[in-house]
Amino acid sequence: MGTPGGPDLTPLYSPQGRVTRYRVSLPKAGIVETGAGRYEATPYAERRRGLGGFALDLKDLVIGRSMSNLRLAEQRLSRKIALAVFSSDAISSTAYGPQEVLLILVMAGSGALTYSLPIVLAIVGLLAVVVLSYSQTIRAYPHGGGAYTVALENLGKAAGLTAAAALLIDYTLTVSVSISASVEAIVAAFPSMQPLSVELAVAMVAVIATMNLRGVRESGTVFAIPTYGFIIVLGTTIVFGVAKVLLSDTPNIFAAGTPDRALPEATHSLSLFLLLRAFAAGCSALTGVEAVSNGVQAFKPPEWKHAIETMTAMAIILGSLLLGTTLLARHYGVVYLEGDHATVLAQIGEQVFGRGAMFFALQAFTAGILFLAANTSFADYPRLAAVLAKDAYLPRVFRQRGNRLVFSYGILALALMAIGLIVLFQAKTTRLIPLYAFGVFLSFTLSQAGMVRHWHRLRGRGWRLSMAINGFGATVTAIVTAIVVVTKFNEGGWMVVVAVPVAAAGLYFVGRYYARLRRLLHVPPEATFDMRPRGEAPEPVLVPVQEINLALVMALGAACERAKAVQAIHVEVDPDQPDEIDAQWRRQFPGIPLVVIDSPYRNVADPFARYVEDRLREPPYGVTVLLPIIETRRWFERLLVNQSAGAIARRLKANRRVRIERYYYQPGGLGRRRGHRPPVRV
Repeated sequence: MGTPGGPDLTPLYSPQGRVTRYRVSLPKAGIVETGAGRYEATPYAERRRGLGGFALDLKDLVIGRSMSNLRLAEQRLSRKIALAVFSSDAISSTAYGPQEVLLILVMAGSGALTYSLPIVLAIVGLLAVVVLSYSQTIRAYPHGGGAYTVALENLGKAAGLTAAAALLIDYTLTVSVSISASVEAIVAAFPSMQPLSVELAVAMVAVIATMNLRGVRESGTVFAIPTYGFIIVLGTTIVFGVAKVLLSDTPNIFAAGTPDRALPEATHSLSLFLLLRAFAAGCSALTGVEAVSNGVQAFKPPEWKHAIETMTAMAIILGSLLLGTTLLARHYGVVYLEGDHATVLAQIGEQVFGRGAMFFALQAFTAGILFLAANTSFADYPRLAAVLAKDAYLPRVFRQRGNRLVFSYGILALALMAIGLIVLFQAKTTRLIPLYAFGVFLSFTLSQAGMVRHWHRLRGRGWRLSMAINGFGATVTAIVTAIVVVTKFNEGGWMVVVAVPVAAAGLYFVGRYYARLRRLLHVPPEATFDMRPRGEAPEPVLVPVQEINLALVMALGAACERAKAVQAIHVEVDPDQPDEIDAQWRRQFPGIPLVVIDSPYRNVADPFARYVEDRLREPPYGVTVLLPIIETRRWFERLLVNQSAGAIARRLKANRRVRIERYYYQPGGLGRRRGHRPPVRV
């Protein structure tokens, strides 16, 4: 089946004469064999003429050509690339973690700055606890043990959705904070760019989103350069700085220096609460540590082993950079006040190297890794959204892979929300930091508490030690969560404290809607429908099949009443969960033929439309497409259903020989056809 110069739908087999499978190919290229018994179709279906074709060419230029499902394994990451993809967020926090500690301590005067080193030592100790705890999680959940999965399986739906909401919010804040801090690093080197801070930040989010839309592996390779460059340049700065001190007349590196500028009068007394505030602000350095456990499946096999090794390397690098940066800042008397253009790293670089080439290299790589820190969120947010969509807590579109085998809708949603926060808070890191850390430490706590329940339930070998490790981690992170809430609540942290349960409730209501829909549309797998076309209409009726449910059954019944020929068409798109609809269809609908189109480029509407166009070349040279539509009662429910049907209708609307009808089915209406409306030409 096909046209000269156009795509073919080549029949592969036809068991029992009732189900026909087609493989998409181009006449010139045919079906490309990629391995023994494996074939990959060429990306035929999206090729169009006119304005639509130009738009697709432009998309290919920006994002890249569509990739087949067979290339999904190629997107797995090596440890070197994974360290850049998943650790850039945590490692980049060296640029603002110690800085936030100094910003709080200076409120009590210059004498309080000596406490920066003990506070950062406590943060590094907390980092060790968190990494050890998450290593346990990775071993127990080698297929990806993010806080949502662990909490849902071990603590219940409420805890799981709370952890998911906290992570989604924290990922959004990570992008906003990292990009804003990157802009501040640029402004520190070039103060004249200060008026363009917001515009520059928005442009950076757009660039990093586009890179991620091109694919994880491709973006990871590009992003590895600034990550490793930052580690090398900052590490060199710390080594040279320590050596410079040790070779000076006062070689005591642990001696606290005096600030070289006049400070405003102390506005707070040095109290335990102030020290806890500084500790809570510095704990923002731990955001992103959980990213590796959320993305275990992105690693090359053995996934869990490479994930643990990557997390350990990240912790060693992060801890060393935090301690080295704080030690030099303390010795040189570095101070950071709100509104300063010169960041802590910029001041350290100037003390060690002066404003020479190494100073500008440090600023460049600092801006680069802060820019890339957002990439950790762009790697994890779409994966988490896809898992939530698979579990029916987010709209189904979030589990669809785009052109480059990435979860495009999750990437776009994250970019839009991060841009909104950047514009709202004018790309000011000090305004965004109070919103930070609560979500990630809440998810830490829920994850580790879930692991305690996991070990207690399984009681396998060494379960007591494992439970003790995760129990200690849960206790410590719970304490830190409480500290973050108390110390940041009045600074704006209340917004996140409110947003997390609101977001969790939103996930719950989406899940409840889908659960109710499944219940009302359920068709028992053992049910058999003896439907056969018995109508008079000469035009065949084509019915798209997404899944077997009551809406489809009623639409097929209506099609059989009106036409002499009825055919169901199923487009198979999901590389993560290939369906086996053939056998079920032959058992349940023996009188209606089914066409299954393998779409390795994950497009539903275009392959369906190409099949319809081929049918138009056969008598009677016209077809009717009957779209099963689930009737919704509220406006927001339209975002949750009928996306594929809408895409098919839009794709076929210009073809005058295609009559499109919509079969509206209202769940709970006991099969009542609410408006089996007259044919609607769209």
